Amino acid sequence: MSVLERPLRCTCYHPLFVFNQFGDLERCALRPGNVHSADGWDGTLKPVVARYQRKVSRIYFRADAAFAMPGVYEYLEAERIKYAIRLPANQVLQDRIGYLLKRPVGRPPNEVRRFHANFSYQAGSWTKPRRVVAKVEWHLGELYPRVGFIVTNMTRPAERVVAFYNKRGTCEQWIKEGKGAIKWTRLSCRTFAANAVRLQLHALAYNLGSLTSLKDKLIKIGAKVVSHGRYVSFQMAEVTIPRQMFQEILRFCRR
Repeated sequence: MSVLERPLRCTCYHPLFVFNQFGDLERCALRPGNVHSADGWDGTLKPVVARYQRKVSRIYFRADAAFAMPGVYEYLEAERIKYAIRLPANQVLQDRIGYLLKRPVGRPPNEVRRFHANFSYQAGSWTKPRRVVAKVEWHLGELYPRVGFIVTNMTRPAERVVAFYNKRGTCEQWIKEGKGAIKWTRLSCRTFAANAVRLQLHALAYNLGSLTSLKDKLIKIGAKVVSHGRYVSFQMAEVTIPRQMFQEILRFCRR
């Protein structure tokens, strides 16, 4: 007796997310799994920028090295948006900070030694030079330093540019929360269009607040139950969310 096995078909997707500084998901798009990380950035980012330009006087943007492209820089500069984008390292950039890549003299301290540098740089595909901020960190027990480059049009000191960019790491946590609480990576429909709609529904659920962190702060609140002869009391921590905040959340959901 022979058994015929049908091969499994696995489809991968590569979603793109745009968050604001408060962790709200402004826009998302589903893409095939074999596209570049920045594919379709304009169709996802531009509507968000257009909406914010009517509400705020200054817009800031940060992104990882996948968005280090001339088209992104030129669009942001034309819209007068301040940006900080990770820049992939190359030999030219390494040579510009060669003096920082030599191990510091003396016995290494227990804390991290951190150095910054500023310089103007123009890649072959760029139409003009742009400011690049470099960060070099020497960690105890590591033979080579950790080096990072950021291209930016911000005028603030290098340390503050790096601090601004580093907040992008919270975006990774928001994506992780979406995976854990909303399960927005479970796109099991048969067609691409159906999965795209499913991702949008997941995004709606995310913005309504069904997150692990929200549950931990508003629902999973520890308390000590004390029973007396005539009544039962709950002794709760000072960080307990008051009734007013629950009311505000309900009003927000109704709107």
